[in-house]
Parts: sequence; structure tokens; C-alpha cells
Amino acid sequence: MARPGVLDLLRRPLVVAPMAGGPSTSELVIAAAGAGAVGFLAAGYKTPAAMNEEIAAVRAGTAGPFGVNVFVPGTQSADAEAIGGYLGSLRASADAIGARLGEAAWDDDGYQEKVTSLLADPPPVVSFTFGCPPAEVIAALRKAGAVVAVTVTSPGEAAAAAAAGADALCVQGYEAGAHRGAFVNGDIAGRDYGLLSLIGEVAAVTGLPQIAAGGIMGPRQVDAVLAAGAVAAQCGTAFLRCPESGAHPVHKAALADPRYTTTALTRAFSGRWARGLVNEFVRSHADAPAAYPEINNATRPLRAAAAAAGDPEWMSLFAGQGYRAATDRPAGEIVEWLCPRPAR
Repeated sequence: MARPGVLDLLRRPLVVAPMAGGPSTSELVIAAAGAGAVGFLAAGYKTPAAMNEEIAAVRAGTAGPFGVNVFVPGTQSADAEAIGGYLGSLRASADAIGARLGEAAWDDDGYQEKVTSLLADPPPVVSFTFGCPPAEVIAALRKAGAVVAVTVTSPGEAAAAAAAGADALCVQGYEAGAHRGAFVNGDIAGRDYGLLSLIGEVAAVTGLPQIAAGGIMGPRQVDAVLAAGAVAAQCGTAFLRCPESGAHPVHKAALADPRYTTTALTRAFSGRWARGLVNEFVRSHADAPAAYPEINNATRPLRAAAAAAGDPEWMSLFAGQGYRAATDRPAGEIVEWLCPRPAR
């Protein structure tokens, strides 16, 4: 039997984004599949065993196609002094809410174990963020029967993913919520592509199918990225408030709270650029160095304590541009509203 391509899996040209840290649940992926979209589980921050449990839950709940997203590990930060100075600036905030900072430790998020498990029993789609895996990993996943997608934020990254053998690209514009999927955690100029321009520039370097992501919050925006050349729209923030989302209730409420009026890119929470609502954490700590996942691991207890206390000012309220359009309707209804027509 021939291995399907990404276009074969799309009953509607809509993907529900992987959202690590809680929002992506098996229930959300099952609901997406039931409505004709392709939903993604987020393996990020989970153990390989927890990832496998979620895959099993999705398979028990739907026969529809779905995906699993994996973080590609980066390099360990060499600037211990900058990390130490930043953590020192956070201690008063942690003390104020009764939390202790965690260890600023590097880890690979169980990358190799997750890849090995996915090779042994692949889902229909495997996608990667924060880098492109080696060509031999992509080839092995494809041979096992999975469609392989790579998140890219620039034409150069797109060319690299194509050369490595990817089947499709998740093309992430500057408007997207949560972490930027860039291959390098740096401050390289010219990486702030808006989604529509990025679709065109990526098409100039590769003909791979593009799944467009970044601030897509309504049906007209879905139509716009399809007209620009993408084969599907990927939406995350649009589903954050739905009942099937595992986002914390305080996070869901903040998306509709009038005191939060804008989003910004920040390294404050994790040491890697990410877009979220501008709260006190973002305003007070614009000086975070590039050190992921070290800072992410260090701030996790602070953010968890804030969530437990119901305090949104010290949580990572990740969201894309246009977040105010997010609704609390069921995921299936949101899919139908965003994309009432079948795939081309």
C-alpha cells in the first residue's frame, strides 16, 4: 500500500496546532478528527511514555488522521553568568508568590526516545519544531509510513528541510502564538516574516506543500492563506478556549479579559522567543538571555505557582495575534466555522 501524502490526509484544509504545556489534549485531537481537521498531539515537555499514552487514547477515539509534534533539541547555553543574573532578577517575584525557582538545566526533552518510539509505531504525521532532524531520521519515519513535516520560519529553513527529505512544511509567520519554531535560538536579522509574505518566499525555494500558521483566527484568514498557496491553515490560539483544550482556566479567561490588550514576543518565560499576552512577567523581564530550555526549566515552578494561585500576571499566557477572536465553542464547531468547505 502506497504511503499517503499530506494532501491525502486533509478532509478539510485545516490543522489544529500542537500546543505544548497542556492545551493539546487527546480530546482536542479526537474532536478535530471528527470534524474533518487534522489535530496534533504535542510531545514537547512530556515523557515518551506519556506521549505513547496520548497516542493510544487518540487511536481509541478516532480512526481519523492525526499528528504528533516533537521538539528538536538545541545546544546548551554557554553563558552561565547571563542565566544566573536573570534568575537573580526573578527571585523576588518567586518569593512574592511563594515559589522557588527550578534548576536552570539543559535537557533534550527525550528526543531520541520519542523518535525511536514513533519509528516503532508511527502516527499518520510526525512534525518537528525548533530544528530539522537529520535526513536519515526523516527517511526512516517515511519508510515506516509517516508523513514528515518540519516547522520553518524563513526561506532558508524551508530549503534545509526540503533538502533533508521532508514531505511538507509548517510555515510559521511572525504572528503566531507561543514559541517561534526557528532552527536557531538567536537574534538574526530578517527573521520576522509575516505569514503571507513567507508563504510566497518559501514557494520560491521549494515546491513542498505548505501548512500555514500564524494568527489565523477566522474563515477569511483561512481563505487568504489558501489563496496565497498554502494547502492548509494551522490554527492554535483559535482553539485555546474550547472545552477540549487543556489550557489552564486562568489562561482561557485571560484571552477574553479586557486588561490584556496586546501580545509581544518575549524570552522571559523560557529563554526562547515566544508570543504571549503582555502581563507583568513580560513587562518586568525583557532582559532574558537566549538559554532554552534552561530558563524554561528554571521558571516552571514560578509559573505553576502563579497558575495555582489564579494569578495570570506571572503565567505564560501564550497567544497569537488576533487572540481576542478565540471562543469557548466546542472544537468541532470552531473547525466548521473556520473552514466550512472540504479540501481542494
